[in-house]
Amino acid sequence: MPRIVVDVMPKPEILDPQGKAIVGALPRLGFTSFSSVRQGKRFELTVDGEVTEEILAQARDAAETLLSNPVIEDVINVEVVEA
Repeated sequence: MPRIVVDVMPKPEILDPQGKAIVGALPRLGFTSFSSVRQGKRFELTVDGEVTEEILAQARDAAETLLSNPVIEDVINVEVVEA
């Protein structure tokens, strides 16, 4: 069954405490090449049958109204992924 993947990230001006904690821990674990981390959310919506433009539009609408908080988050990506 196909899936629609929705990626949501905090807006650039919003503090990201999880990202800061991760970037602080990376060097202690030997990962020294990374200077910044931002943590987001990924949603996978499984579709019964074929993904039509209408279903994709519904997923985009759900991403903007339910899956993200538009005050502090941006929907970065909505795409179809074949299972």
